[in-house]
Amino acid sequence: MTSFNCDILIVGGGMVGLSLAYQVLGRGISKNIIVLDKEDKFGVHSSGRNSGVLHAGLYYKPGTLKARVCVDGAKRLREWVEERNLPLNACGKVIVPQRIDLDSQLEVLAERGKSNGATVEFWDEHQLHQCIPEARTASGRALWSPNTAVVKPISVVNSLQSELIEKGVRFLSGCRNWFASPEQCKLTLADGSTISYGHLINSAGLQADRVAHLFGVGLQYTLLPFKGLYWKLKPESPIQPRCNLYPVPDLNVPFLGVHFTPNTEATPTISIGPTATPAWGRENYRGLQAIEPLMAASNLSILARQYLANRGGFRRYVHEQAFLSLPPLLLNAAQQLIPEIKSEYFSLSDKVGIRSQLFNRDGQRLEDDFLCLDGPHSTHVLNAISPAFTASFALADLILDQSSLANNLS
Repeated sequence: MTSFNCDILIVGGGMVGLSLAYQVLGRGISKNIIVLDKEDKFGVHSSGRNSGVLHAGLYYKPGTLKARVCVDGAKRLREWVEERNLPLNACGKVIVPQRIDLDSQLEVLAERGKSNGATVEFWDEHQLHQCIPEARTASGRALWSPNTAVVKPISVVNSLQSELIEKGVRFLSGCRNWFASPEQCKLTLADGSTISYGHLINSAGLQADRVAHLFGVGLQYTLLPFKGLYWKLKPESPIQPRCNLYPVPDLNVPFLGVHFTPNTEATPTISIGPTATPAWGRENYRGLQAIEPLMAASNLSILARQYLANRGGFRRYVHEQAFLSLPPLLLNAAQQLIPEIKSEYFSLSDKVGIRSQLFNRDGQRLEDDFLCLDGPHSTHVLNAISPAFTASFALADLILDQSSLANNLS
């Protein structure tokens, strides 16, 4: 048994947790930091399974936390990646309307992007086809985002962790089933070891609501996990889009729809996805793996009520996206963007992610923005969904600015 002491204890070693440690050091708040994670390796969940797209800030309502941190965060992370010669594909992104009635949404996205500080440009059909010859726009228009890029997520996580280790940050991995004593500012690990802290930051991603509940924080919130399956274009496919190709999303729900994304390889592999299918567990990546029956039953009840009440246009999500894990439906969604795509052109990818979508029981709604709540000598980062990876450095600054950390360490 060991007794650890630190000024700041960060629970969760994903991209947000690592960025918080990085910014705490960079701002001179403290050098006495411990990062705690339940896994033996870091980045094995949402951060390492991220699509890698550095979003440009087109989707988010001006004034929201997402809007405030996305553009600056993307710029900072991209510069950080380039300085370290990590993989980067500066390919841009084009958004097309799948139906003529969605053309007006391009204007909404353009205005949001400009308000948030993003660069956007309207394209006609000729310009679209110069970029992706096979792409289809129902209205003859498309929206071009030149600053959207793609990185390799796990290489970013590993590089950031290595730098933090060099700077003296301590990492404790494989720490499951610990017990919290918020009033004593102490965690007791399964082997009896203890960690005393001045301030705890909960950035536990898929488990963040459960951690918060241990501190009596955010009891009205619960996580609804949505599984993101990907397919990929085979190397022999005659269609190989060279930039991100996205549909106009339904802005009422927090899912962007099936899209085409190249990776960072010299000859990029093109992913098709992800789906947004309700998962049967927070880490239910494949088949019957990590199923949580009680949680799944409870969440299914919540989703059924959302469907019946059609809150936030939820019924449309169910009809258009909930069953895209079925290959014929995914093919149909892909063909709305590239009509010539055929099922024999793609195969199932080994990349699977879980979106940690937060549900507010009191408001009976899916939370669409980041959420940061203070607790006893603690800060709890909930709903760190897209673009949390993109915005991680700027989001970390925002969290530190808004938290009670300074008071607790004084």
